[in-house]
Amino acid sequence: MSQASAHEITELLAAWGRGDESALERLMPLVYDELRRLAHRYMNRERPGHTLQTTALVNEAYLRLVNWREVQWQSRAHFFAVSAQMMRRILVDFARDRQYLKRGGGALRVSLSEAASFTEQQGADLIALDEALTALADVDPRKGQVVEMRFFGGLSVEEVAEVLKVSEETVIRDWRLAKVWLLRQLGRQGASED
Repeated sequence: MSQASAHEITELLAAWGRGDESALERLMPLVYDELRRLAHRYMNRERPGHTLQTTALVNEAYLRLVNWREVQWQSRAHFFAVSAQMMRRILVDFARDRQYLKRGGGALRVSLSEAASFTEQQGADLIALDEALTALADVDPRKGQVVEMRFFGGLSVEEVAEVLKVSEETVIRDWRLAKVWLLRQLGRQGASED
């Protein structure tokens, strides 16, 4: 994306944050492809045959975004960081609902062969990652934000530094430490389930 269009997006975000609904109408065509790429990255990590599709994830995130009023958008990177967070929440909520259904809530009748071919592992993995990331954010909120923006949002080190108003070196250091912390936390969760 060129610098001019990044600036244009930031201007439209600011106008939208001030309540200009027409700014939102002009903004969406400019950010839709990138939101779709972001959603596609999320969906690639999901199990094959996931019932939620990329377009549905973008649409759900959009519906949640348009209900936000008077947000003080800092930049294009800030918008995509918030969008990534929303998509993560949508997928985690979806996975939790699936786990609820797996345990018998709203039970549906399926054949034994259908049940045997169905896997919930990636949904459980997403929930475990969400729990570990929430725990990290409780200990160090900035590191949690770095992981969310880098891993889930696909933002560059430069973009994360811009959103968080820290140096790129700080983002790199936080990213490295957070990955180690999360791996250790996920290892503990896996060991406690055995």
